[in-house]
Amino acid sequence: MLEIKDLKKNYGYFRALNGLTLTVGDGELFGFVGANGAGKTTTMKICVGLLKADSGQVIIDGVNTLDGGRKMRNKVGYVPDFFGVYENLTAMEYLTFFAGTYGIWGTKSNSLCEGLLELVNLSDKKDTQVDSLSRGMKQRLCLARALVHNPEILFLDEPASGLDPKARFELKEILKNLSGMGKTIIISSHILPELIEMCSTLGIISHGEMKFNGSVEDAMLLSKGKVSVEATFAGETEKALLLLKESPFVTSPEAVGNKITLGFNGTDDDAAGIIKNLVMHDIPLTGFTKKNENVENIFINIMEGNEGGTAENADANVQP
Repeated sequence: MLEIKDLKKNYGYFRALNGLTLTVGDGELFGFVGANGAGKTTTMKICVGLLKADSGQVIIDGVNTLDGGRKMRNKVGYVPDFFGVYENLTAMEYLTFFAGTYGIWGTKSNSLCEGLLELVNLSDKKDTQVDSLSRGMKQRLCLARALVHNPEILFLDEPASGLDPKARFELKEILKNLSGMGKTIIISSHILPELIEMCSTLGIISHGEMKFNGSVEDAMLLSKGKVSVEATFAGETEKALLLLKESPFVTSPEAVGNKITLGFNGTDDDAAGIIKNLVMHDIPLTGFTKKNENVENIFINIMEGNEGGTAENADANVQP
């Protein structure tokens, strides 16, 4: 559905995008991850036609959108990081206005807009002035606005920014529903745990370059020490420490009292093998507890190039 090839963009002497390349398949809910200034918003604005790239390609549905003009813009919907609502209108008037910009009028427009309000759970706010809606409601209304022309792909720039937990949950459920309907969705966010839960694939960008483009599972595997383990023993840990250091799935084991903390980068079967090996050597293991590493640390590791493994679809060795 979306393929970006060697995209470059400069703002004066500052290079915002440095040969960015990524792929998003049909119907995917794609999480676009990166620090402020990494190039996420610039990429999205180029994809939807609001900025011109210096070079490269943005291919949507087999057509280079940088050459496609207005016809290709009908294929995309965009929700920016600011709402841009007209607050002197009701929610229904707001949507019918934008439907009209796409040539949708009369009963067809009314039916469409009522359906969109229902989709984003705002049917009861149909006749409510936009300026009296909560921030979360305004965000959902902007999402409905981006859907009036039934685009094939949606770009949402930090849509959950500033929303309370309830509003973020509501937005997340709507996006999952849209993904289930076959929409391809690209969403940028700094709320990384929610992206992990919601998205099927991820792209990690740093300094205008892709550091990773692939599945959530591969992102986890690519991060050094993806799982922390605390092993507890009923006695000395010296012998256990030596055995653990021999395992290819163990990183940085450290003993403190009767406990050893370590990084673990294997499967459940690998963990079972480690436990079996300890028991076979008569080491009194009383606990082996795994805990996923802080999600933010995983992405920081990848963005800083501290990968501890490989993945076929990783772009971990990009140079500036």
